[in-house]
Amino acid sequence: MRKSACSGRWSLLPGAVVLSLLAGPAIAADPATQGPVPQNDLLNAELWMQRSVEYKANALAVYALGKIQLDKALADRNWTAATEQAGNYQDLPPAVVLDLDETAMDNSAYQTGLVTTGTDFSPKTWDAWVKAEKATAVPGAVEFTQYAESKGVKVFYVTNRSADQEEPTRRNAQALGFPIGGNVDTFLMSKEKPDWGSAKSTRRAAIAKDYRIVLLFGDNFGDFSDAYNGSDAERLKAYEAAKERFGRDWLMLANPGYGSFESAPYGHNFKLSADEKRAKKVGALEPWVAPTQ
Repeated sequence: MRKSACSGRWSLLPGAVVLSLLAGPAIAADPATQGPVPQNDLLNAELWMQRSVEYKANALAVYALGKIQLDKALADRNWTAATEQAGNYQDLPPAVVLDLDETAMDNSAYQTGLVTTGTDFSPKTWDAWVKAEKATAVPGAVEFTQYAESKGVKVFYVTNRSADQEEPTRRNAQALGFPIGGNVDTFLMSKEKPDWGSAKSTRRAAIAKDYRIVLLFGDNFGDFSDAYNGSDAERLKAYEAAKERFGRDWLMLANPGYGSFESAPYGHNFKLSADEKRAKKVGALEPWVAPTQ
């Protein structure tokens, strides 16, 4: 699965919906000829990620900064991005670690399919999407990873896609031009080993035994820290403790569609109804309300 925040959406969808999510964009009917349009919390987020030049520019900027920071890291043997790095790591070969979904690989077609069909994330449709190998590349991601490889840097992908999704994921990534590691297994999937759960520190630690991890890329706090799954207050405290790393060796892609930011207001309790979740998210806002006349 993509992220722990999505792993709780267990609604099962009929086969027809699975097919509709994978069929690609349909020709939209004239809204004026339709009835009321159902409201969907994902609409603006996915419209932004799939259609806006602002999203593309943001992603390109992150990966352009990545090249600059990579060169700095290669010139400084004491540089490491991993809190799991230990011992005499200075002479280890360099590596970068990327999350996949919405960091390196773009799944907006799956997400927008949820909007247009009025459905929710489910493991069944997500698995069908992964195995269809239809994900595209986030702008700048392929170019950055190829640049890293050209500098002798090993590129690892630490993803919460499951172990049984590794082969279609690898084929999809290779088709897009991502380096796939040669004779090194660079795709570290969730549940590939008993202690490789949704939290990613154990997988970063496994890489750090043999490599000096110089940069981390992600779209969720959990791609950098296991403190992602706490309350809003706990997440903010962890962020404040680590904020000097962002823009230096931790590089964050924007993803307003899903992630632990969205589930923190309702305590990551995915059993709540949609209305209960929405009410708690509204309650977490800090609004300014215009005075009445």
